[in-house]
Amino acid sequence: MKFPGRRKSKHYFPVNDQGRVSFGENHDDSVYIVGIDQLLVDIEIEVSDEYLKDHNIPKGESVILDNELVEEIYQDAKKNDLIKGEYAGGAVGNTLHNYSVLSDSRSIALGTICENIKVGDYAFNYISNTSSKVDFRHLQPCQGHMGRAICFISPDKERTFGIGKGIMNDLEVEYVPEGIIKDSSALLVTAFLLRDESTKLYQSTLKAIEYAKRYDVPVVFALGTSSVIEDRSEFFRNFIKENVNVLAMNLDEANALMDISDPLLAGEKILDLCDLSLITHGDRGLYVCGWVDEHLKRETKDMLHSKSIAEYNLYEYSRAQLKKDCKRPMKIYTHINPFMGGPVKIENTNGAGDAALSALLHDMSANLYHKFEVPNSTKHVDKFLTYSSIHQICKYANRCSYEVLKQRSPRLLRGLPIKEESLEESYWSL
Repeated sequence: MKFPGRRKSKHYFPVNDQGRVSFGENHDDSVYIVGIDQLLVDIEIEVSDEYLKDHNIPKGESVILDNELVEEIYQDAKKNDLIKGEYAGGAVGNTLHNYSVLSDSRSIALGTICENIKVGDYAFNYISNTSSKVDFRHLQPCQGHMGRAICFISPDKERTFGIGKGIMNDLEVEYVPEGIIKDSSALLVTAFLLRDESTKLYQSTLKAIEYAKRYDVPVVFALGTSSVIEDRSEFFRNFIKENVNVLAMNLDEANALMDISDPLLAGEKILDLCDLSLITHGDRGLYVCGWVDEHLKRETKDMLHSKSIAEYNLYEYSRAQLKKDCKRPMKIYTHINPFMGGPVKIENTNGAGDAALSALLHDMSANLYHKFEVPNSTKHVDKFLTYSSIHQICKYANRCSYEVLKQRSPRLLRGLPIKEESLEESYWSL
């Protein structure tokens, strides 16, 4: 497994006082994450605001459209040369792909895919545009069309999604492998999977979460879109409190969940429901909030900042823990502004949050990998959720988001370029 960020020679892994050593067997193949997704192909179409109104599609939201309407829109756009790109998509699919690009390690996708795949069709394009490190062997083959997400791009670059379901909700419980989840470093799910309680996918998602909780595997939950959360905010708050360890969202989704528009205060309250929160805030960067045992807290060496919480970043050099693993738990916070002020030109906002979450997942897996390789390391004298401090995770997530914002694809196309000016001497030593 690649380790997060670039490391100076004195920080290369694994190390001990006598120099670099490797203990036992290499655990590259045994450290992986699992994600359940509605496998989708993103199809970008440039439209006017009037076009959205004519089709009764709320701007900036994600809505389910009739399959026939999706096909009609697609064929019309193709005829009039309005299609700007077709990409493998889906929130979890994007995150799994990005995780495997960053870590150069395996991730496992659960979901449905077309039983018969032809060269050039949607399913073929999905697989061929996904990292080869993403393991598709556990997908359920189904008859029918793959899910499609029409991404309507307005003149102001706002993204609106119309989803054609196809077979994306047909995942059966029998295709949720208990052993695979048991040995994973994290289970990734999203609110989209819980949108319709009548589907097979809903029951399969609950079963996967049941397995993860049974074997103490962290459950990572991405909220998806604010409209889904607004309609059932109480349901999701209860669901998160009962099942979720790590919650990822943008500020609109955080506001829909907690009815708090301030990102720092929203993150603080969300910690009463789970163990770690990641909140992206558009052109104002992102926030990470977590828990640490009081005797393990570490003060920042950077300037202190006060917003809605005074000196909120005082202990941002701390590594995050599960609240249940803390004898005297305390909340910790950090924030970062967009990398280099953000791209000069933002090509795409779709997938930026998924990229940030993939960086966090990479760091969580790196912690488990390091524990396997160097079990006697001082980094594991206590139980931690992350390998790095929340401050460094913020940097890493921010950098990954930047890469997606400056390109058209919602997924990382390659490993991150190394820029010395963005990295400190102790960048990943915290």
